[in-house]
Amino acid sequence: MAESIKVDLADNLGLTDHVVQLVALITVLSLAPSIFIMVTSFVRIVVVLSLLRTAMGLQQSPPNSVIISLALFLTAFVMTPTFTTAYHDGIEPLMNKKIELAEAFTKTSLPFKGFMLTQVRKQDLKLFVDLSKTAEPEEAKDLPLQVVVPAFMLSELRRSFEIGFLIFLPFIVIDMVVASVLMSMGMMMLPPVTISLPFKLIFFVLVDGWALIAGSLVQSFGTG
Repeated sequence: MAESIKVDLADNLGLTDHVVQLVALITVLSLAPSIFIMVTSFVRIVVVLSLLRTAMGLQQSPPNSVIISLALFLTAFVMTPTFTTAYHDGIEPLMNKKIELAEAFTKTSLPFKGFMLTQVRKQDLKLFVDLSKTAEPEEAKDLPLQVVVPAFMLSELRRSFEIGFLIFLPFIVIDMVVASVLMSMGMMMLPPVTISLPFKLIFFVLVDGWALIAGSLVQSFGTG
């Protein structure tokens, strides 16, 4: 039998307040994927994995769905302590009706802000403090999210490009060696990329590249 579901709109709040809360909840849920990308380790991980594919000269393998799935699982691994703290401090008390929605949002966002502040560069924080034209607080934890989040994303993009540069180096060496050998053999019409791809793949397999990349990414956040 189907259970009846009812919404109580007379719980010490007016109808307008409940409508506002409902609209706010729907808005947050619709923006959840973007929020997940902005305040977690996802940006660094997915950019590095994409750069790895480019460095190896692969176009569609592994496909985007595989890269994103791997990035999501690595992000979940890195962010588990933050997710747990946010749930116990903010979401669980809200579900038990011990705190209000505004307080729950503040307590839930604090662990994510703490995570971002451990990864963000001071230069990026200063940039957005200056752009926002607000007084810089004595402690970074007092900075608003509208300053911390974009600064964190810039820092993540910079760091992912730094890691990507290091990933590119060995594959560039392989390309140069293959190109030199082909030129010395007079086979200049043969595309070096086609010949170097198998060597890149076997090199990546021999050094256990996937484990090396995944482990390095996780450890770059101070985890593991």
